[in-house]
Amino acid sequence: MTYRAPISEYRFIFEHVVDFAALTATGRFSEVGREMTDAILSEAGRLSDEVIAPLNRAGDEHGARLENGRVISSPGFAEGYAAIAEGGWVCVSAPEEYGGMGLPVALQTAINEMMSGACLSLQLNPLLTQGQIEALHAHASDAIRARYLPKLISGQWTGTMNLTEAGAGSDVGALTTRAVPNGDGTYAITGQKIFITWGDCDFAGNVCHLVLARLPDSGPGTRGISLFLVPRDIPDADGNPGVANAVRVVSLERKLGIHGSPTCVMEYSGATGWLIGAENAGMAAMFTMMNNARLGVGAEGIGIAEAATQKAVAYATERRQGSAGGSGTIIEHPDVRRMVTTMRAEVFAARAIALANAVAIDLANATDEAEWKAQAAFLTPITKAFGSDIGHEVAQIGIQVHGGMGYIEETGAAQFARDVRVTQIYEGTNGIQAMDLVGRKLADGGEAAFRLLDEVESLAEAARATLPDLAGPVWKSAENLREATEWLLTQDMTDRFAVAVAYLRAFARVLGAHFHLRAAMAGDESRRRALAGFYIARLLPEHESLLATVRRAADGLYALSLDDLAEG
Repeated sequence: MTYRAPISEYRFIFEHVVDFAALTATGRFSEVGREMTDAILSEAGRLSDEVIAPLNRAGDEHGARLENGRVISSPGFAEGYAAIAEGGWVCVSAPEEYGGMGLPVALQTAINEMMSGACLSLQLNPLLTQGQIEALHAHASDAIRARYLPKLISGQWTGTMNLTEAGAGSDVGALTTRAVPNGDGTYAITGQKIFITWGDCDFAGNVCHLVLARLPDSGPGTRGISLFLVPRDIPDADGNPGVANAVRVVSLERKLGIHGSPTCVMEYSGATGWLIGAENAGMAAMFTMMNNARLGVGAEGIGIAEAATQKAVAYATERRQGSAGGSGTIIEHPDVRRMVTTMRAEVFAARAIALANAVAIDLANATDEAEWKAQAAFLTPITKAFGSDIGHEVAQIGIQVHGGMGYIEETGAAQFARDVRVTQIYEGTNGIQAMDLVGRKLADGGEAAFRLLDEVESLAEAARATLPDLAGPVWKSAENLREATEWLLTQDMTDRFAVAVAYLRAFARVLGAHFHLRAAMAGDESRRRALAGFYIARLLPEHESLLATVRRAADGLYALSLDDLAEG
């Protein structure tokens, strides 16, 4: 079967699960009513289903390649990207003053998810452009904004993010790329960057790189890093691509998945660049793009999980094997039913968390209220880590549903698993996301965390009269998490980091139950309550073992010596 964007799910979540209506109550988004939202989702869904999804297999089997220093994209990708750009889908949340639609990030997130489910390799291109648009709008000069933003928003030009070097991965502060003033307001950028997604393409008029580099005499570490905009082709006086810049693609990486997305090694040899933001403040400016990408990568994981679920359910409702009642297909077998129901329950939970995160970002932008900013920041590492973890886990379950055929490439189930795996690494590994959660995001003494838990407990209390079997466990899980958070706040960073992954997963589990309960309360359909019941009874209990791990802190973590670990 082919991918179908889950439009009805987005509508239901926007109307009943996350506070999308609060957006339309603000002056900034007052015109984004249900009719407009439905039209946008429907049209983006049609594009994903009919134009982008058919490219997924071709991109996997005929990946991007490098010829004479230029990237040649997979068959059909140029036409697919043109459809995205011509429809205005590159960045619907971009500011209107530069040609964007100014729509909520929540809608952008739904669009990113459906396009990822259709073809992740292609969707990665506009995702990075979205982050660059946000970074330039926030930190660039008026002249840079005027020259670059309209071209990026229209899709005429594309954007990339250049952080990683061979000796500077997660430790970005170790980078050695240099930026030397040219004396005319520009800088000569010299160095090599690796793992650069869509570092070049053959369907955009220009490729614009945001590059982290170090100025002469800058201090060590991240405090000595600045951010520069380095176009592939230097714009002429009229703003059109002019002479080639001193930047080239050295090679493309051979990867497990996303073959249609070129992952480039980039060489800068005195390339002309423009400073973005203040000197030595590059990390702050780049984090604008990275936070945008973290939400987007979480949505990518969810998109793949949705696609894997659709394929698994379709196979399970067609495949006949063994003695099964009802339809006679394997979906009647208890273990297969367990797997596909788990897939559905996990996708809903992760999607609701991501969209709640996006709504919080929108409300923070619309109201400038500190509480919305804090909630948006707190949810971002959870969205990124849980969304991509669920993408990986659901894709693996999808293979299992297919049995032996899942291990055969022709079915397409394996491609989902290969493609989605990188999302757990992108934009700071999920371990780093968890460390951010227990570190920076708890630096407020847990205020943002406790506000979310107050919301979970309040809803559970309201549901006790009508859904006591669901409400009780949800309330208890929130209280368990509250107590664990209070305890964690008393621990030092080594102990927090030792259990950060378990803590993030526990928080996501409780939030997933909260949103499932909200869906059960709002939905008249019995399937909403049944799915919530499955999640709360069978998946939510995981939070207890996770929190037991949290309470162990770093105890025993370093009990084995390096020699012990090497001996196996």
